[in-house]
Amino acid sequence: MSRSLLTPAQRVHAERNLPRYTSYPTALAFDARQASKAHDWIAGTNPEDRLSVYVHVPFCRRLCWYCGCHTSIAHTYERVGNFFETLTREVDLVAERLGRHDGLAHLHFGGGSPNALSPEDFVALVTQLKTAFRSRPDAEIAAELDPGMLSEAFVDAAGAVGVNRVSLGVQTFDPTVQALVNRIQPYDHVARATERLRAVGVKGLNFDLMYGLPGQTPENVHESARLAVQLRPDRVAVFGYAHVPWMKKHQTMIREADLADLDGRWAQAEAADIALVEAGYIRIGLDHYALPDDALSLAAAEGRLRRNFQGYTDDPAPVLVPIGPSSIGQFREGFVGNHVPTDQWSAAIARGELPLNRALVVDAEDRLRAAVIERLMCDMTVDVAAVCREHAFAEDHLADGLAATDALRLAGLCTRDDAVVSIPEPARRLMRVVAAAFDARLPQAAMRHAKAV
Repeated sequence: MSRSLLTPAQRVHAERNLPRYTSYPTALAFDARQASKAHDWIAGTNPEDRLSVYVHVPFCRRLCWYCGCHTSIAHTYERVGNFFETLTREVDLVAERLGRHDGLAHLHFGGGSPNALSPEDFVALVTQLKTAFRSRPDAEIAAELDPGMLSEAFVDAAGAVGVNRVSLGVQTFDPTVQALVNRIQPYDHVARATERLRAVGVKGLNFDLMYGLPGQTPENVHESARLAVQLRPDRVAVFGYAHVPWMKKHQTMIREADLADLDGRWAQAEAADIALVEAGYIRIGLDHYALPDDALSLAAAEGRLRRNFQGYTDDPAPVLVPIGPSSIGQFREGFVGNHVPTDQWSAAIARGELPLNRALVVDAEDRLRAAVIERLMCDMTVDVAAVCREHAFAEDHLADGLAATDALRLAGLCTRDDAVVSIPEPARRLMRVVAAAFDARLPQAAMRHAKAV
């Protein structure tokens, strides 16, 4: 097991704190003063618009010390039950205000852990959402679940209500690392959950793995990936741990002395890549892998791969409806976000208001740059001049971004043939650096973002 190490030139860029570019402009640009505009966007959907809906459940049954999500621990179910009741009212409010559309194509539950809900409440919620937004017969219904806290009753409920894709937060199978991050879930437990999910009709199965956690080494990361592929998930995502204890106080439970340096993180990511590629998985964008016949692999091969707030997707829906605290949505006119604190979100709904507290109008320039960044993040190549033409700009409109890539080319991060910028395979993991060359809004608050590797 050996791969190339970071070069000195790459190391400089790998240290940079950059957005993950699940949107452009990024969420840091959202503005509370623009929130009122979003009401018109919601009412103004088009009859041909298919919907995606994202539901955020901000509760877990255990606190994993690496977590960077908006979540908290509910020690009794009363608190979760109250949240569920408020969430159902929000669904009704949004459905009442939403304009005409072509039905629900994608429904995605994230968190937190959606399986913090009781099986009964989860069934009721999915049923309500499918009715309220007129679920299409071929709709994808996906949920991110904590396998260590996944009961058979919840799996049965998910199958009964039509969940057809599940992402399991595996992270690592190494017991020492699991103990260091407070996420104990033996391999056998995940294997049983995988088998049970397939038995109830969940056709798509994703695993999330991580590198950069305390106690991780290239060897135990490789072993976790090797064990993961034995269960043959359709997709695997490999995320780098972002240590931001000034933003997430529980991360102070992780000792910095237990974390690998930049070269160690790179070696760990390479180790996971070796195991996945050797097992027949196709590299997808920055950090995803999929089996060759998976819809994500097919979308990548056909140039249809997209990137949104849930990561890489084959979902072409132009409207993403946010449900739940901290949830982010997208409309043709721009982006919108719900209140992050659960009490502020709940209070707005109690007043009969949509719980929106920030938004961002996107203009033609934003859409142009977003298209270039998305193609780089999805295809690892983009004809900048062609994208400019498609968006009714002069071919040289992004000459500043092209010029910025020249220094990156010298560092081996990209190549450039006139206006065609491409990212070579050895620099795949640094593609955010190349994408940032076209980011006219790159914020000064760099520490709000994770390192490029």
